[in-house]
Amino acid sequence: MKLNGIYTPLITPFKKTYEIDRDALAQVIEYQIAAGISGLIVSGTTGESYALTVEERTGLFGFVAEVIADRVPMLGGIGAARTEEMIELGRAAKRAGASAVLMPAPYYSVPSEKELAQHAIVVDKSVGLPIVLYNYPARTGTNMGTEFLDRVAARPNFCAIKETSGDVNRLHLLACDYPELQLSCGMDDQALEFFAWGAQSWIAGGANCLPEEHIALHRACVVERDFDKGRRIMTAMMPLMRVLEQGGEFIPCVKFACAWRGLPAGHVRRPLLPLDAALRRKMTSTLESLVDEVAKIVGHRASGSEAVVPIRSQTTTARRR
Repeated sequence: MKLNGIYTPLITPFKKTYEIDRDALAQVIEYQIAAGISGLIVSGTTGESYALTVEERTGLFGFVAEVIADRVPMLGGIGAARTEEMIELGRAAKRAGASAVLMPAPYYSVPSEKELAQHAIVVDKSVGLPIVLYNYPARTGTNMGTEFLDRVAARPNFCAIKETSGDVNRLHLLACDYPELQLSCGMDDQALEFFAWGAQSWIAGGANCLPEEHIALHRACVVERDFDKGRRIMTAMMPLMRVLEQGGEFIPCVKFACAWRGLPAGHVRRPLLPLDAALRRKMTSTLESLVDEVAKIVGHRASGSEAVVPIRSQTTTARRR
């Protein structure tokens, strides 16, 4: 599988009762596709996968695939603590029509690199889909180091790695020593550096609310090779990146930004809570400034509720139900 462009790890909208709001999710998906996103990821970190049951996650694979209707690729997030659960999720994603799976290290157990490689190979053999590795040691406690990469990179299904360590030396290592793995940006505030080192894709939680702005940066750096323009866009985006990359408030911030855009983002599930008033004010001013600044660089961009794309038709909605 070739990754090129912006891939959005979808939020999971929840009702006040904390049930998944499928109609709201369908609207988010339509907004993403209309904006020109390259692909959608279901049940990733931004989708609060840790707060979903296996049944909810497998149900989301089928629902999102039906809404997408083959218009863009769907990737299934299969992060879990147990190998068997990852396999179950991977097989469900495959049945639903996923093009690939996004696979982090199992969390909490902190396997050795040899153990992690054996785990990944078992998942590969059991699922049989392209695998985008997801290195996020701050969340999983495990780094996908060179011993692990040496063991798995030669296997054809391991096609890419989303690097979210924040360590720029890892970026250099992957770009220079593991060219067989497509490099995908997973650290939003380092997107410019990733593109400079040859990354063709960006898996960006912030694209839920600002897909066109993220696409603009990718276009400037990857398509146009205009890094001066890219630096100006990134400079406009950096204040938001600083807010988003602060840990536990990432998902509430993204959902708030979606609501600011006019999308039905819904609530976050416990243990997370909505943003407090001070952070809501900071997010609002940051978003307004970002949209205005990027518009000056690349042209007009609708803001607020003007940008919302409605669900395609009542017929389509009825079929999904």
